[in-house]
Amino acid sequence: MSFWDAVGQLGTAPLLMFAVALIVAFAFEFINGFHDTANAVTTVIYTRSLPPTPAVIYSGFMNFFGVLVGGTAVAFGIVNLLPVELLVDSSSKLSLVMVLALLLAGLIWNLGTWYLGLPVSSSHTLIGSILGVGLANSLYANGNLDGVNWKEVKKVGMALLFSPMLGFLASAVLLLLLKFLIRNPRLYTPPVEDDRPPGWIRGVLIATCGGVSFAHGSNDGQKGMGLILLVLIGFLPVHYALNTEKPAQAAEVYRAAGEVREAYAKAGTPMPTFKNNGKEYPLTDDLVFIERELAGKTSFTEVPEKLGQRWEIHEALFRISSLLKKDNIPDELKADPESGRPAKRETFKHAIEFVPLWVVIGVALALGIGTTVGYKRIVITVAEKIGKSHLTYAQGAAAETVAATTILAAAFTGLPVSTTQVLSSGIAGTMAANGSGIQVPTVAKIALAWLITFPSTMLLSAILFVIGKQFV
Repeated sequence: MSFWDAVGQLGTAPLLMFAVALIVAFAFEFINGFHDTANAVTTVIYTRSLPPTPAVIYSGFMNFFGVLVGGTAVAFGIVNLLPVELLVDSSSKLSLVMVLALLLAGLIWNLGTWYLGLPVSSSHTLIGSILGVGLANSLYANGNLDGVNWKEVKKVGMALLFSPMLGFLASAVLLLLLKFLIRNPRLYTPPVEDDRPPGWIRGVLIATCGGVSFAHGSNDGQKGMGLILLVLIGFLPVHYALNTEKPAQAAEVYRAAGEVREAYAKAGTPMPTFKNNGKEYPLTDDLVFIERELAGKTSFTEVPEKLGQRWEIHEALFRISSLLKKDNIPDELKADPESGRPAKRETFKHAIEFVPLWVVIGVALALGIGTTVGYKRIVITVAEKIGKSHLTYAQGAAAETVAATTILAAAFTGLPVSTTQVLSSGIAGTMAANGSGIQVPTVAKIALAWLITFPSTMLLSAILFVIGKQFV
């Protein structure tokens, strides 16, 4: 069944809600473009390395490119924050309300903080919204707090907590190192009137602006993909339970299940058990189930289009992939760099973790185009109100070098970090290291906004969910 066939089977009301959900999801990424990426263009604009219009067009293109090549690890980190079986197990109408509530909460908060000129993290906004609907639904349906993946929440929370600290300290150290190695006072004083940076530092600033924009696209673009995947799973769970676009994968997964059992038997290692919310799922049971369900099948399209059957296979593949991620597995199941052999878990993971090409391109366009508008409010806050003096050439280069490196590293390790937090903290770090001083009221306002984003978006999305379910 094609995507359009699956959409065509939706009723009139769900189809309308699906269209609204997709529009809001892409709107979130559009707003993310001018809300977060303003941080990237701040340095080149305020150091007069580039005029504003070329700067935002350049940044928009690099965001677009970053989304296209950034991978999907962060996207599924976002998806896995909310156990997607909640979307599948809940009544279809309630699932749709969950998705729309988290989308609207994120959109409202991002627009509100942009209007106030506060460089608040879109990552915090999105994650808080997801947690809010997950907990609200869990309390409503089961009277407990099992509606979010707490293990994944902890990992994401640690990344969001420590990345701004890293940005502050690393940017300060890098600036001090530059002052020690390059003793040119012009680099460490704010530009005046029509002053232009030296050619080499201008090149560095333009490069770091592109690096931050690319990194933002590769990390935040994946958050947009994760958001849209939640929409697709919520509305079309049968279609997005298994990757039907690559027919050979069904046979590959079937063979891999047998190879995993043989590897454990050969190594004499007991098979582990997946534990979640008090339930236990032995690996051996999941492997036998996969072999039974996929025996003789050359494509996932041959699995009956029944939600229970396809989703049971999806969940079994998820558990197998999670267990094979651990270190204490037989060696032949691990990646071998010398021979180029991938880890066996990749076979199972790719069968359920896939992003349609139209989603990647749509997010890239939304983020890239969004970058080119509405950036001025955040730019002024970052460049003029964090420190007691305007940005210097060296400060911009140091803060953006650290931000680009940190965000890219996070993108390729699957951790969603905040461009806003890392770069704003980096600029504050360079201000402190340069003796420029920090405007405490502005920094306090930004810090307060960061602190209240999580609880505010959780509460907002929960309230929207509660209101929405009254109508279904």
